[in-house]
Amino acid sequence: MKNPAVLVPAAMQPIQSLMAATRTQGVPEELLELVHLRVSQINGCGFCVDAGVKNLTKAGETGERIGVVAAWRETPYYSEPERAALALAEAVTDRPAAVPDDVWDAAAAHFSEPQLAAILLTIATTNLFNRLNAPIRQQAGSW
Repeated sequence: MKNPAVLVPAAMQPIQSLMAATRTQGVPEELLELVHLRVSQINGCGFCVDAGVKNLTKAGETGERIGVVAAWRETPYYSEPERAALALAEAVTDRPAAVPDDVWDAAAAHFSEPQLAAILLTIATTNLFNRLNAPIRQQAGSW
């Protein structure tokens, strides 16, 4: 099957507009791409992992930072704001319930509410893409 967002053309534009809107709140593009990559890794979406690696490489990120994002806690390569955003991404993606207070408080210490909204919308939209791509086994590099 083709990607559902392609099969329902009226759906693709709002999804793309939502992603573009997340880029307008002052959160560094590289941080949002790291969040996208980590969420996609958790969800096992090869297509989005591939896209995330390519986007981060294009943005000038180092191989070290891209290659170990799944093990961000055990590496020195990420800033405190990035660590807070990655923890938030994992908490939102891995849990059906509210984010733990300590994770939320750490993120809120580094980001304004509009920035937190942009990060949460990036996480949610990435989860949407992952849940469209993974079930149909969208192949990396196939779009």
